[in-house]
Amino acid sequence: MNRQIVIEPISSHTFAPFGDLIEVSDTPDKIINQGQCGRYHDLAALDFADGRAGISLFDANPRDLPCRLEMVERHPEGSQAFIPMTHQPFLVIVAPDQGGVPGQPQAFVTEPGQVVNYHRNTWHGVLTPLHGPGLFAVIDRIGDGTNLEEYWFEEPYEVIKA
Repeated sequence: MNRQIVIEPISSHTFAPFGDLIEVSDTPDKIINQGQCGRYHDLAALDFADGRAGISLFDANPRDLPCRLEMVERHPEGSQAFIPMTHQPFLVIVAPDQGGVPGQPQAFVTEPGQVVNYHRNTWHGVLTPLHGPGLFAVIDRIGDGTNLEEYWFEEPYEVIKA
């Protein structure tokens, strides 16, 4: 296997073409709950063609690096946010769309406490925690119709550390 993707640190700027990087900034938008809680307001654009937003729990097996990237998927009817329920980083793999198929994949690693929200119709890898437990809350579209498209690469990629 000679097709490699080097993992980069994630940032709002590098992830912007694919979705929202959700994290706590320096100053909350508002102080609430008798002055005991900072609210960081409206940090992601949830986007659904129809249906409604739902919250599900995903329990994914942690992966070791290097790992193989054999396929990516996308959701044409709605955005999808992954919220880790542990304070561990996870791997984020995305690819630009090139005429209905994924282009060159990119790999990012989150910092503990960061969340990603994939824009609707963004090619992305499967949920890839790097540490156990791999428990995530996921906010995505609940509704009728097909909202999953998979693309299997003819030759897999190897995702490696820098």
